[in-house]
Amino acid sequence: MPQDGLVIRVNGQAHRVLSSHDTPLLYVLRNELQLNGPKFGCGLEQCRACFVHIDGRGAPSCRLPVSAVGSAEITTLEGLGGGPGQLHPVQAAFIQEQAAQCGYCTNGMIMQAASLLASNPTPSDAEIRAELAQNLCRCGSHTSVLRAVKAAAGVSA
Repeated sequence: MPQDGLVIRVNGQAHRVLSSHDTPLLYVLRNELQLNGPKFGCGLEQCRACFVHIDGRGAPSCRLPVSAVGSAEITTLEGLGGGPGQLHPVQAAFIQEQAAQCGYCTNGMIMQAASLLASNPTPSDAEIRAELAQNLCRCGSHTSVLRAVKAAAGVSA
């Protein structure tokens, strides 16, 4: 364990964490910072349940050593809306469209959709499907997710 800890920026705030420098970012977020948005799924960076934004770009956090984020700004599902009680348009649309069933993949879907809309504010259905293709979901809520992303695109545009 580091003597003085490591300082990381999460959701606009600096946090001193005491985990070993090689501890995966996901574990630091969930265990030290008590942020439950990112989920542990496969542990292999493939299911996207652990997705966060690092300097605005979507990234898996389940294997990324906390020391690798340096001074980057990390945004989790909890900070996506910008402040306490504020929802990002994608979060609001997921609620409106009832796009989550069990909720396990929801973090990754929302974070990935927000990344998509930041780079492409008016994606086609095919572009949305392609962007979310690697997000593993077994509940079959894909139609609702597509509607939610399209609704958020209408708000974000």
